[in-house]
Amino acid sequence: MIGPVRPPRPSPSSEGAQVLVTLQGSNRRSFLRRGAASAGGGFAASAVEGLAVRAARAADGRKPRTAPGNGGYGPLRELTRTDADSGFAQTLRLPDGFDFAVCSVAGSPLADGSATPPAHGGMACFPTGRRGEWRLVRGHGVTGVPEVAAGEAKHRYDALAAGGTTTLAVSWKDGAFAFEGARRSLSGTLANRSGGATPWGSWLSCEEATAGTAAGWEAPHGYVFEVPSDAEAESEPLPLKEMGRFVHAAAAVDPRTGAVYLTEDQNSAGFYRFLPNVPGRLAEGGRLQMLKFADEWNADARSGRRASRAVHVEWVDVDDPDPAGAEANPYAVFDQGWAQGAAVFGRLQGCFSADGAVYAASVSGGDEGEGQLWEFRPRGLRGGTLTLVFESPDAALLPFPDAIAVSPAGRLVLCEGTGREAPVLRGLTRGGELLEVAGHDGTAVWSGAVFSPDGKVLFANLRGAARGDRAEPARTIAIWGPWDRGVL
Repeated sequence: MIGPVRPPRPSPSSEGAQVLVTLQGSNRRSFLRRGAASAGGGFAASAVEGLAVRAARAADGRKPRTAPGNGGYGPLRELTRTDADSGFAQTLRLPDGFDFAVCSVAGSPLADGSATPPAHGGMACFPTGRRGEWRLVRGHGVTGVPEVAAGEAKHRYDALAAGGTTTLAVSWKDGAFAFEGARRSLSGTLANRSGGATPWGSWLSCEEATAGTAAGWEAPHGYVFEVPSDAEAESEPLPLKEMGRFVHAAAAVDPRTGAVYLTEDQNSAGFYRFLPNVPGRLAEGGRLQMLKFADEWNADARSGRRASRAVHVEWVDVDDPDPAGAEANPYAVFDQGWAQGAAVFGRLQGCFSADGAVYAASVSGGDEGEGQLWEFRPRGLRGGTLTLVFESPDAALLPFPDAIAVSPAGRLVLCEGTGREAPVLRGLTRGGELLEVAGHDGTAVWSGAVFSPDGKVLFANLRGAARGDRAEPARTIAIWGPWDRGVL
């Protein structure tokens, strides 16, 4: 008998980058109950439908369509706004009637006087309990080489690492947007490009690197950290080691069970879940698992898969989620699942939970390598089904985004992260038609798109370079206007 054959590893240069709270006690159970009650609202079906329709049209040989009248918003026109703190002037193209603000530019002062880190990434918007006032928790994908990080920090996980998160205070009152300020909320981590919000009001910040002391850092990296959205000061960083040490991308919590689903940004990637010992209390430990096709050993989901076909899956345990060799071998966690028949995916990044399912985006999967979207529907805690709901056959159809936001009406807003053309923030209708929400003439790609809880303001980042760039600094954009005029 021939044993399982490991998928070939790409060269290091083609890999993904190697480079909250005080837990809210008794509120956690109620958050999970409320999340479970709202999880079946048909949200995902309507949001994802446009992707499937667009792919079906392409498969039939029909040209991709753009939304008539730009989805009801009309043509874009240029506006320029200036950040008061940094003096940076931003020009965007937006539909008539829309406006924007630019704020929290890399290098501008934080509350402690230190500089805002570069490489703005994934982000979530949290209510504060005060009408029109929100907090944005934003990741920073800073990589680089080990060196003493600039700025003071009360709690720094690694004194040589400059990544982490910042928390922004913003408001929308009487039709006016205001940026109140920003502060450090996690520091001393590495390559915090993305993560995910929890139902109990925290942000899971994921390190997209497994570098450590052998590379000159003061601490090992490759972990998930929980960041409170409601804390008034910087949190003490606690690596959640039982959630695995690998090239983390994003995280999503199933509000019905408290299980956390995790993606891996490697060309040979696993799809993981973490079953906490106590739902909502991730620091109390749990069990890490990797997805396996029930009837196929070491299934390769990167190509040759048929859309809309549901496959039964199961989960295998990762016995050592924090292996000593993870720095030298970023696949050290993956290898454990692979040895038990787990499946391999291509560069899993964005991940979200909705309508009783969990969705994971592969930015390099599919027969043409242009991206896939997978839907996992759990059945209890033992198994479930996995369905390929979208595969892009051509970059012209849709260069697959590395971040997806959902509008209040259940439509998708896509942050295209390919860098193949002038970066555009796009909307996608249920009929598979694309529209343009915002564009600019720079090179910085969009990331971290998220709507405010009341749906009035769309926040997004222009990422900028991981080491900072004066011409194209990372910055956060707030967009508002007559959303109800169009399809979003």
